[in-house]
Amino acid sequence: MSNAPVVAAVDGSDHSLLALEWARTAALRHRTGLVVAHVLPDTAQLYAARRSSLADASQPEKFADPVGERVRAILAAAPELPDEVRYDALEGSVPEALRVAGESALMLVMGSRGRGGFAALLLGSNSRALASSAACPVVVVPHAARSAPAEPSEPSDASAGSDASAGSAGRVVLGLHAAETADDVLAFAFAEAAARGTTVQVVSAYAIPPAPTLVMDSPFQVIPPEGLADDGDAVPAEREMLRSQTARLVPFRARWPQVRVEQAAVPGDPAERLVTASRAAALVVVGRHHPRRSVGHLLIGSVAHAVLHHAHGPVAVVPTLSDDS
Repeated sequence: MSNAPVVAAVDGSDHSLLALEWARTAALRHRTGLVVAHVLPDTAQLYAARRSSLADASQPEKFADPVGERVRAILAAAPELPDEVRYDALEGSVPEALRVAGESALMLVMGSRGRGGFAALLLGSNSRALASSAACPVVVVPHAARSAPAEPSEPSDASAGSDASAGSAGRVVLGLHAAETADDVLAFAFAEAAARGTTVQVVSAYAIPPAPTLVMDSPFQVIPPEGLADDGDAVPAEREMLRSQTARLVPFRARWPQVRVEQAAVPGDPAERLVTASRAAALVVVGRHHPRRSVGHLLIGSVAHAVLHHAHGPVAVVPTLSDDS
C-alpha cells in the first residue's frame, strides 16, 4: 500500500474522463487515495481575483464549476471508490498547477488531449509538457480512436490478472536499455505488474538486422530468463542483449518474485517495437530521457516522445526519481 495518491487531471473532455476512470482503478489496485485535479478556466480564475480585490460580498463566493459537478456525478456512479477521494479546483497555468499537484503523487494520469485540443493532434501540449517535466511518473491515456485490441499473432499471457474491472488484463511492457534505463523505471513497471497480477515483458532493441528472411512481418520472440541457453540459436547481438537484460533484472525479480518476466531482444527501432507491443499491453513503461544527453532532467527522449504519440494504449513516462538511479 502506498501513501502517495494517484492524481487524475480532468478538464471535462472525454479524453480526461477516460483518464479519470484509469486513475480510479489504479488507486484501487495500489490501495491508495485518488485526487481529481481540475485547473479552473481563466474566466473562473478572473472572477475569483476580481471578487477578492473588490471585496464584493454581493457576488457569489464561487464561480460555477460544471467540471466538478460532472466529476462528482461520475464518481458517485462508480462501482467502487478508493477509501480517500478528493476533488481539487486549482488556479494558475495548467502545466504548472498540475506539476505542483503531482509533486507528492504516486503517478499523474492525463488524457492524451484536452478540451481545447485540435482533433488532428495525437498528443496535447499539456500532456507533452507534464510528461517532460513532472516530478512523478505521468501516465497518458490515449483517446478511444487510438486504442487497439490485442492482436492474436502476438504472445499472450493466459495467467494474467483476472480483475477486469480494475483494468488488469494485458501485460506491462517495459522498454529497457540495460546500460542506461534508470532503476526507477524498472521499479515502476514491476510495481505496476505486481498490483495487476500480470507479467512484465521487457523489450530491448538492437541496431543489427537479422537475415532478410527473418524480417517478414513476424512478431518478436519472447524468451523467459530460464530459456537462455549458452548455445542458443540467437544472433550474437540478441544473445548479448538478453544476457544484459537478465543481469539488470536480478534485483527487481528478487524484490517482486511473484511477477512473471518475459524478455525480448529485437532488431529495429525501439519506439516502433514498443508501439507494436502496446497493442497487447495494459501499460507501456518508458524512461523520460536519455540520462547522458538531457539537460537538467527536463527533456523527453526520442523513444518516449514517439511512444507517447503513437502507442495504442496507456503509456507511463517515468523520470529519474532518486539521485542514485
